[in-house]
Amino acid sequence: MNAQHRLAYQGIQAISSKTRGAQAIILRKIGLSRQAYNQWLHHKSTAWDEQEELLKQKIVIYFEKHRQRIGAGKMKFYLEHDESIDFHVSFKRVKRLMFALHLKCQSRVKKHHRVKQAKQEVRDNVLNQQFNQVTQPNQVWLSDSTETSEAVIDTFNLAFQRTGDVHPMVHTDRGAVFTSKAFNNLMVNHKVVRSMSRPGTPYDNAPMERWWNEFKLNWLDSYPMPKTKQELIDLIEAGIYYFNYVDRTIQRNGSTAVEYRGEAA
Repeated sequence: MNAQHRLAYQGIQAISSKTRGAQAIILRKIGLSRQAYNQWLHHKSTAWDEQEELLKQKIVIYFEKHRQRIGAGKMKFYLEHDESIDFHVSFKRVKRLMFALHLKCQSRVKKHHRVKQAKQEVRDNVLNQQFNQVTQPNQVWLSDSTETSEAVIDTFNLAFQRTGDVHPMVHTDRGAVFTSKAFNNLMVNHKVVRSMSRPGTPYDNAPMERWWNEFKLNWLDSYPMPKTKQELIDLIEAGIYYFNYVDRTIQRNGSTAVEYRGEAA
């Protein structure tokens, strides 16, 4: 039975219970037989039907919970971790149900506005996309920013204070913030190894690029613009919590960031 017929039968059931003779009139008008309607009316739900209804309910809940920013891939992870779902859920099934529910991920495409920067203090790409070679905390720090050099330096100073005597490789792009003399003096003082992405090659800093893409497009853009500094702080802190404790990704095999770090440890 297709979804259109099911909706028609549900409508007939609702109307005919209140209006005498409405059932026969409606069935005749839409070209459906009384026999087919009676079969639907007395049909007993199968285990598959019950699974479908449960999945639809959960899909709608998770879709709204994640601000309409998740597709079938991520949806599958959330369903698999739902304690009320004790049966296998395939990607095709999730995709089919989301299509039937007219649910589509609302993420917009990231726009790139590249501005050519004058060469300053640049470094080679020492990291060279070897992200999977990291074996311990504070071995490599990745950074990306569009803010002022002062804000970046304050952030790194705070990071060094909280982590103690560490000397990580610090990999960044070649933005003006990271090629400034003040920033590189800070790196020298903390005896870190500097590494920079090649020009126009965001893949050299892929984990951080992806983080910012997710945070800006799939978190900040899904909420109204903050009107006060405190509202902005609250929104950012909520986003940090979400991407550490709630968000599940294919790259982490469906784990949250906290779960993944726990598994690695």
